[in-house]
Amino acid sequence: MPRLLTIRRLGTISYADGLALQADLVQQRQRQLVPDTLLLLEHRPVFTLGRNARAANVLLPVEALRSRGFDVFDTGRGGDVTYHGPGQIVGYPIIDLAPDRCDVHRYVRDLEEVMIRACADFGVRAERIAGLTGAWVAGAKVGAIGVRISRWVTSHGFALNVTTDLAPFKLIVPCGLRDKPVTRLADLTSPPPSIEDVYESLARQVVAVFDYPQ
Repeated sequence: MPRLLTIRRLGTISYADGLALQADLVQQRQRQLVPDTLLLLEHRPVFTLGRNARAANVLLPVEALRSRGFDVFDTGRGGDVTYHGPGQIVGYPIIDLAPDRCDVHRYVRDLEEVMIRACADFGVRAERIAGLTGAWVAGAKVGAIGVRISRWVTSHGFALNVTTDLAPFKLIVPCGLRDKPVTRLADLTSPPPSIEDVYESLARQVVAVFDYPQ
């Protein structure tokens, strides 16, 4: 029986709502009540801290960030601190990797491949950097990854900067990498791609990379 993928576009939602929806879908997927699901969305401005986050990588006190209108969340994904906001497309795959894709390294590389191919759709040559995760253009990160896997069902995922305001990244050390800047597709293409076109590209590339029926 072929694996099926449901793709849901959620618009702009809070990070708390995204966490709650993922938790519900993970439980349902573990019980085989729903097919694999890809959530595509944007978040309201938020800083998220992964399991390996260091306090030194958040450059302002949490209350100061909140007073500027940012949410701040500790989260169960891997990685350090990052920023999500409008103009950045976030993908949360809720995928059962069992029985034939139970390889965390492969899964992360597949998410990188999704973003690399999506960038190529708009004439941007993104690549990997050995020893790091994400999608990179000339040494700057255009797409980040932070995942969680529970009983081989995935959650959290990837974030691709399209028209994202990059200023909030200056309030943190993104992903704990002090010497690696961030970038966005809007600064790498002329004219910049529409957010709608990038949504469509990412959905198409997840289907292709993970070999779902077209």
